[in-house]
Amino acid sequence: MKVTQGQILARGLANHCPNCGANTLFPPVPSFRVNPRCSECGLKFDRGDGFFLGPFVVNYTVTVFVFIVPTIVLYGFGAMPRAAMLAAIIFCALVLPALLYRRSWGWWLTGYFYFLPQKLPNNHSADGEDQEE
Repeated sequence: MKVTQGQILARGLANHCPNCGANTLFPPVPSFRVNPRCSECGLKFDRGDGFFLGPFVVNYTVTVFVFIVPTIVLYGFGAMPRAAMLAAIIFCALVLPALLYRRSWGWWLTGYFYFLPQKLPNNHSADGEDQEE
């Protein structure tokens, strides 16, 4: 059954496999390890050299532009005391990336397969085109 972009979006935001929807992106025990493949459908999560950098970029971007920059702006406008700003920035720089790591993998896979849905095994054509390991 073909996977729509809406399904890819919903599955990725839930940290599920974008192809089959199974909760197989990470092992059941909380860790920073990503499963190499979906145990249900066999989809390879790490798409090759450098693919693992995408979640780091997503994580960094969210941390800086959604949390750190607004904190600095609030301080600049006098809406936040200096000590609170420094505490928030230290928290955002040291703790937040660890908290967002698993989520950033789901977001990265969502973006990748949202724009390249033909790369999903369920969306391969019947004549064998679009096949890839």
